Amino acid sequence: MNVVDHHPALLQIFETTAIAAGREILRIYEEGCDVALKDDKSPVTAADHAAEAIIVDALRRLTPDIPIVAEEEISSGHVPGDLGDRFYLVDPLDGTREFVNRNGDFTVNIALIEHGAPVLGVVYAPVRGWLFIGGPGGAQEVTVEHDGTVTARKAIACRTTPDQMVAVASRSHRTPETDAYLKDYSIADCISVGSSIKFGLLARGEADIYPRFGRTMEWDTAAGDAVLRAAGGITLTLDGKALTYGRRDQADDVDFANPDFVARGKL
Repeated sequence: MNVVDHHPALLQIFETTAIAAGREILRIYEEGCDVALKDDKSPVTAADHAAEAIIVDALRRLTPDIPIVAEEEISSGHVPGDLGDRFYLVDPLDGTREFVNRNGDFTVNIALIEHGAPVLGVVYAPVRGWLFIGGPGGAQEVTVEHDGTVTARKAIACRTTPDQMVAVASRSHRTPETDAYLKDYSIADCISVGSSIKFGLLARGEADIYPRFGRTMEWDTAAGDAVLRAAGGITLTLDGKALTYGRRDQADDVDFANPDFVARGKL
């Protein structure tokens, strides 16, 4: 059996791998660690590297022929060649600033991309115990204890956009452009939260819109975008097209950089 052609089986591997990575992140979170700066001045910790090693090792053992685009490997110069029609995007610790600031708003992200679209994804926030899953069968939220035990599982879906919307915005990267964009909508509340948790709030019907202006990378969004699409939402570029993945040789930006986008619940 080719596990990638059986999406439920692969999603189960994503889930168990994300939980294992989250357990290691929590261990380091509780013990503390040094913080370094990468070339782009973004922070990186031992937790980023340890979690990525767990995820990459699991995916390479399972499907050695599928390329992996993983944040820390890319940062260290290990860039895959031809991606083909199917590849993984991995952000082992999305929200490293939130990890360093110890507010709990960080996630483990694993996604499968097929023909430029995120078709499978898991987003795990280990401090909160929230694990979001998305695939062709729909979206789920799983409750996970700090020891990795799964205690609950339920289907989730985006809500139909109400007249008075709830927005979500980045805790660490909110921009004036975000506030200007939201002025064109009837916004009842705006929740500031870190990492790809924002996609999870959209997917479970607690928020309706997430505009993002400024630099993000594909590994930041792919898993959350997969969950959101499985829940009935969509992530669009500013010209109204679905956000795609696998951008390389961009004239105006680096490989795997996203354009500005707006993630929405059910329209």
